[in-house]
This record gives sequence, C-alpha cells and structure tokens, in this order.
Amino acid sequence: MLHRLIAFVSFALFAHGATSPSSAQPFEPPNIVILLVDDAALMDFGAYGGEALTPNIDGLAARGAMFTQYRTSPLCSPSRAMLLTGMDNHLTGIATIPEVLPDEHVDQPGYSMSLEPGVLTLAEHLKPHGYQTFMTGKWHMGSGEGDLPSDHGFDRSFALDASGADNWDDKSYMPFYHDAPWYEDGKAASLPDDFYSSEFIVDKMVSYLDEADADAPFFAFLGFQAIHIPVQAPPEFTARYDGVYDAGWHDLREQRHQKAMALGLVPQGAALAPMPEGSRNWNELSEDERAVYARRMQVNAGMLEAMDLHIGRLIDYLRGTGQFDSTIFVITSDNGPEHNRGDNDSRLALWMRFNGYHIDIEGVGERGSWGFIGPEWANAAASPGALYKFYMAEGGIRAPLIMSGPGIAVQRVDAMSLVSDVAPTLLDLIGVNTDPASREAMTGRSLKPVLTGVQEQVYAHDDAIGMEVSGNSALYKGDFKITRHMPPTGDATWRLYNMAEDPGETVDLSAQLPEKKAELLADYQAYADRVGVLEMPDGYDSLVQIEANTRAKLLKRYGWMVIAFGLFLLAVIYGAWRLTRGFLFSRRDV
Repeated sequence: MLHRLIAFVSFALFAHGATSPSSAQPFEPPNIVILLVDDAALMDFGAYGGEALTPNIDGLAARGAMFTQYRTSPLCSPSRAMLLTGMDNHLTGIATIPEVLPDEHVDQPGYSMSLEPGVLTLAEHLKPHGYQTFMTGKWHMGSGEGDLPSDHGFDRSFALDASGADNWDDKSYMPFYHDAPWYEDGKAASLPDDFYSSEFIVDKMVSYLDEADADAPFFAFLGFQAIHIPVQAPPEFTARYDGVYDAGWHDLREQRHQKAMALGLVPQGAALAPMPEGSRNWNELSEDERAVYARRMQVNAGMLEAMDLHIGRLIDYLRGTGQFDSTIFVITSDNGPEHNRGDNDSRLALWMRFNGYHIDIEGVGERGSWGFIGPEWANAAASPGALYKFYMAEGGIRAPLIMSGPGIAVQRVDAMSLVSDVAPTLLDLIGVNTDPASREAMTGRSLKPVLTGVQEQVYAHDDAIGMEVSGNSALYKGDFKITRHMPPTGDATWRLYNMAEDPGETVDLSAQLPEKKAELLADYQAYADRVGVLEMPDGYDSLVQIEANTRAKLLKRYGWMVIAFGLFLLAVIYGAWRLTRGFLFSRRDV
C-alpha cells in the first residue's frame, strides 16, 4: 500500500496544489498498458475500417477515445523513443535507425542510436511514484552497455533489440543481424521451442504481472512484432481471409479510400494520390504471381488478428484479477506499412537459402516463410494516405491511436496529435508530477485538455510542428504542410500541400503560394536548428546506405573468414604455379 500512498500524494500535489489532508480526495493511481503494433496503417484495425478481425482492439476503442489526426515518425526506433520519452527523436539520441545511418552522422549528438544521458522514459518517470514497470517485445533502442530496458527504468523485461526477427524461431530476419538479439533483464536470452511472437510477448507480460505486487500500480509496455517483416501467422488465421484480397491492390486502395470518406477520415471528394512511380499493375501479373501476392496479404491480416487474439488474453487476465477497469490502455502503431520486397534481390535470396527461408506460396506465413507484402500492397494499405513507411507522406506517419480507461470518455478526437504527446498525456492523466526540468525537456504536449473537453485543440493554428528522419522531413502549420522525400522513392524536393483540402497530397502548391512555402521552410529550419537535425550527405539514398551498412557488418563479422579463404586460395594458386613450373623445367631437361 506504500506505493499507492506515494502515488496519491504525488497526484494531490500535482492536480490540486497544496491541500489540507481533510480536503484531499481518495485516488487510486491507474495502471498503464501501451500496446505498440509494428507497421500498421491508419485503417488496419477494424475500428478504423480495416479488413482484419480485431474485436479486442475495437472493444477498447468503443469504450475510449479514437484519434483521427495522430502522427508518428516514419521509422520504428525514433517513434519508440518519442513515445516513451515525450521528446523529439533528435533530442533522445535516436534520430533515425542504425540500419540507414550514414558514416557522417555516426556518434554525432542526437545520433548515438541509443537513449542519451538525461533522457528519461515513462518507466523512469513512474517508478518514483510507486509504479512497477514491465516491458516485453521489440525494443530497438540500443544494445550496448546501459542501453537495454533494464537500464531505463523497467523492473522486468524480455526485449528484442533489433528492427525485427522471425516470429516462429529464434533467428534473424535479414543479413544485417547475425541472430535475433533477445535479452531478459539485460542478459542474453533464448526463446522457447513453441515460440510465436504475439503469444510469447503476452505470455511473458502475464508472467511478470503474476509476480507483481497486487497493491501497487504497474506500467506495461508491449512491443509487438506484428505486422513487421517477416509477415507470419498461424494458417488457421490466414485461411479466414481467403478471397478477400483477390481483386488486388488497386481495388483495396480504392475501397479504403471510400471507407475513409464514409468514416470522415478525409473529406468527401478528397483526391487519392496515384500509386508511386514504378508500381506494378495487378492485372499484368501472372495468375501465379497474383495468387501468391494475395496470399501474402491474407497472412498480413491473419497476423493482425492473431495479435488481437493475444491482446484479448491479456485483457481477460486483467479482468480476472480485477485490474481491467483501473487500467489505461494506449494502442497505436510506430509507423505506416512496410514496403520492402523479398523477391527481387538475388543476394537476399542467397541469404534466405542459407538461413532456412522461402517465399513460395506453399506454407506462406508459416515456419520458414519469409513473408512480405511489397510496395503496392503497402501503398494500398496506407490509403487514403500517400506512400508508406520511411516517408513523411501521410501513408508513412498518419497512424491509429486509441486511448481508453479511467478518466477517458468515449469520443472521437479530430485534433492534431503527435507520438511525443503520449507520454505527457499519460503523466497528466494519472497526476504524476515529474521533475520540472524533465517535463520541460518534453517537446510533446498533454492531450488531457482535449480528452476532458476543456480545449478543442492543443496545437494552435499558427503552431509549427516539425519532424525529420534521415532527410525525410515535414512541417505542419495550420492547414498547410511542407514535406520532402529522399531517394530511392523521393527526389529530395520540398513540396507544399493544403491538408484540409488535399490530405492525399496530390497537388503541390509551391508555385501558387511561394510566400506560404517560404514561411514554412523558415519554420522548418528553426525547428531543425532547435533540435539538432543534421543534413544528409550529398546523394544519400537509404537503400544504398543499408546495403553499405550491411556489407560493413558482414565484413566485421566474417572478415577473418574472407581473409583466410583468400590466403588459402593464394596458397593453392602458388602451389599450382610451382608444380607447373617444376613440370615444365623437367620436360625441358628431357
């Protein structure tokens, strides 16, 4: 009960100021559960119009707040850092992900690729107020000394420190990683033989909660691998979506666009951006190609449903322990859908062969299948937004956000909100009075005034809201947005859009409104200077960079083997030359 008393005193001082003991009202600090989905689009959950069956997520949405204008970063690590700290990604140390980091940015301030000294997570804010803190699933915010969840306020953790991993086996999913780096409480750990990621992540969290003090509140952060590559799901879930995606990606993107208008996610008549240059025409694929691509999208939906089922198990556990009604839930995605392919690179194909992966339709999504949906499905899933993950287009950063629980009324929130707003909102909702310097370091704003109806917006019409990850940049101000997309999909050119009229980002207004564009560009530069954005090297291309970084990793890991093989080959050549030379001399003597 001491933990509850500490939290109560903190709440009373923060929410009501100094009061006499007789005037203080009893307060039970709520639990907090953050459920972070990986690479889910705005409309992937059923509550937002998606095809996948997500009754447990939808149930939480029905009893809480659904946000329609929420923006996250376009990449996983920066989003996670912003979510857990309430700070701009550059101020956390995780400006981007290590996989695409250019040499020029290595170890620069804000680009250390781990949470830097003085940056506090929600867990570190909550622990002094009596909260028990637990984390399971994907971390991806540094694996060096002092980088893991156990070093950042989490009492118990079972964390994957990589951008992803296999969902069935304890192994890597891409050449950049030698293995799947899982850690329990800061120490290297292995997975059970019957592992499936969504099930295990929930099971492990339940085991931590079982061991927790029932009289103290808890903070639980679950970072799911669903629906990150490799897209994998039990076959019974995949089979539920037979035929759903057979009409192809053109049909899906139009269906979601129409639903988005019907649900008010975009205005009636809003234009839908064309598919990215180089996109394939569904009807020009062979029958076999269409069959395998439709099946991959079925796995994608099945993986979402499987995750939702296990979220339901966590909810059932909390109901069974009497903790559900006193728990705040946050459900969101780290960025838009993944667009990378696994069937157009011979080097990746060779790596798959050596690592027990296939991309065939037989057993797709099951153990050994390297599942993906590719750029066309990703663009369709991101509808009504443009593009997908990694880019600052709406398809890459406009994501679902649901908050439900004590103090949160059933409502739809159309106000602008950011991933960095989640941490200050939670601290505000539960009345935790953090160190003023720590709260001041947060760039995010509490959404409590919006959730409680005190304000309609927390960002004023003239507020400039900047974002940047690896050169992909955006700034919102009022109805307008400027954005630039780096190669290989973009051309690094700034464009201006009216988001109120054109949320699909179809008409560049740069020529019509040069003064407005100049104003927003100046605002962006002020933002970049304030948070320490580094400009990208000339000719930067994220695909080229990840290939270079992967080669460097492989050389470091296997360089000695290459050198040894080279020396062996030289020895063989030299030996052959000596033998040939000796043979020729002996023939001459004859």
